[in-house]
Amino acid sequence: MVLRLGIDVGGTNTDAVILRDREVLAGVKRSTTEDVMSGISQALEAVIAEAGVERDAIDVTMLGTTHFTNAVIERRALDPVAAIRLGLPATACLPPMVDWPEDLRAEVGGHAYMVRGGFEFDGREIAALDEAEIRRIGSEITEKGIRAAAISSVFSPINREMEERARDILREVCPDLPVVLSSEIGRIGLLERESAAIMNASLLSLSAQTVDAFDRALAEAGLNCPFFVTQNDGTLMGADTVRRFPVLTFASGPTNSMRGAAFLTGVKDAIVIDIGGTTTDVGALQHGFPRQASTVVDVGGVRTNFRMPDVFSVGLGGGSLVQGSPEDIQVGPKSVGYRLTKEARVFGGDTLTTTDIAVASGMAEVGNAEAVADIDPALIAAAKEKIAAILEAAVERSRVSPDPIPVIAVGGGSILAPDRIGDLEVLRPENFAVANAVGAAIAQISGEVDRIFALEGRTREDCLAEAEREASESAVASGATRETLAVIEREDVPLAYLPGNATRIHVKVVGEMGAFQDG
Repeated sequence: MVLRLGIDVGGTNTDAVILRDREVLAGVKRSTTEDVMSGISQALEAVIAEAGVERDAIDVTMLGTTHFTNAVIERRALDPVAAIRLGLPATACLPPMVDWPEDLRAEVGGHAYMVRGGFEFDGREIAALDEAEIRRIGSEITEKGIRAAAISSVFSPINREMEERARDILREVCPDLPVVLSSEIGRIGLLERESAAIMNASLLSLSAQTVDAFDRALAEAGLNCPFFVTQNDGTLMGADTVRRFPVLTFASGPTNSMRGAAFLTGVKDAIVIDIGGTTTDVGALQHGFPRQASTVVDVGGVRTNFRMPDVFSVGLGGGSLVQGSPEDIQVGPKSVGYRLTKEARVFGGDTLTTTDIAVASGMAEVGNAEAVADIDPALIAAAKEKIAAILEAAVERSRVSPDPIPVIAVGGGSILAPDRIGDLEVLRPENFAVANAVGAAIAQISGEVDRIFALEGRTREDCLAEAEREASESAVASGATRETLAVIEREDVPLAYLPGNATRIHVKVVGEMGAFQDG
C-alpha cells in the first residue's frame, strides 16, 4: 500500500489529494495565497486531517505549479540573461529576442551577443567558434552582473559540440555562472529554440528559490518523504531537474487535469474539458497522456518550440458573467474569478454568473438557490444554450476524427457542462473538482530521446530499438521501475536534406516510480 500526496498550485486555488493506491482518500481546495507557500501549507493540513492518515505514512509528494508560467506572463522575478548565439555570419539579420514583447525583453536585460560559429543542416561548420569573443563576453557578463547565460547554435540539435565548447569557455571566465544550452530544451528551429533557452535561463534563480520553499513547506508540515514536480508531459522530475529546467513545468496544470481525468474514469482516449473559475482548458488524451503540440507554442508573447501539450483555453468558467437579454445573450469572457463566492448571486452578491445559471436550472446545488429563483426562464435557457455552444466549438477544435469519443469534464466549474456536447457523451467522474491534484499524484517517470540517426549500414528498426533502449535507461536512471516501462510515443521522420540517409527519431517511455511498487 502506497500513500501519495498530490498538490496542484493554480492561480486561484491550491488543490490537494491523498491517494492510497488507486483510492482517493481525501481532496480539498484552498485559495492560493500571494506568497504561494502558505496556501500550500493550508491545503496540506486540511487534506491530511480529512484523510485521517499519519504524516510519516505518506510515501511521496508530487507538486504541480503554475509559478514559473505566471512569472513570465506577469514579467516578474526574472534574471538578466546573456543571450549568446553562435551563427555569424549566417544569422545576422535577426538578432536574439527580435520578436519578444518589449517589456519582457527589458525584464531579462536585452543582453544579446552574436558570435561566429554554428553548423549547416548537413553538419558542416558555418564558421569556426570565435573563442576569444566568448571570453570577452564572459568578462562583460561579470562586469554587468548578468545572472545567467543562454547559448544557442544553429542546428545544435544535430550537433551540440559548439554549444558545449562555448559553455566550457564561459565557465573558465565565470565559474559560478548558470549556463543553459538550447539543444537541451528545444527542437530544430533556431529562433524558437533560442527563446526557450533564454526564458529558461531567466527563471533559474526563481526555480532554486521555489524548490527550496517547497522543501521547507513540506518539512514544516512534518513530511519527510521525497517530493517531485510534474512536467508538462504528465510525468515527474526531481528537484535537481526543476532547478535546471523550470520551463518544463509550463502548462503542467492542464496536463495534470487531463492525467487526473484519465485516472478517475479509466478512459485513455478522450477530449478533456477542465472548467475553472475564469477559463476552460481543452485538450485531447491519447493513451492516457495529453496529445503534444506539433507547432510553435506562444508563452507570454514569445514563440517557443519545446515540448508542450496541445491545450488551448476559452473564456468560460464558473465565474463568467452572464449579460444581455434572452435574444442577445453574452457569456464570458469577463469573469469574477476568485471573487465568485462573494459576488455571485447564490453567494449573496449581485453579479449574475454562470454558476447562478447552473443553480437556477437545477444543474448544481451550491449556495442559496432562492437567490436565483426570480431569473427569467428564457434567460436561463439562452445562457445554457450559449454555454453548450461554446463548449461544443472548443471540443470540435480538439477532435482529429469523426469517431465518437467521450468528453471528460473536470474542474470546479464542470457543473456547467451538459450531459452531451454535440454527439459526444460527457463523463463527470467522482472527485472531478480536484482532478488536477489527482493527476499530479499519479504522475509517472519518463525517459525521452529526440535526435537524428544516420541509417547508413543500419536498418530503421535498429535505430528505433537503440532510441527505445536509450529512453528506457533514462527513465530508469530517473527512478522508474524497469518492469513497468511502456512506450507511449514512437515516431521517425526521414530527413531527405541530410546526408547519410538520416532520420529524426523520437521515443518516449514511462514507468512507475520505484517507491510506488507495493512490497
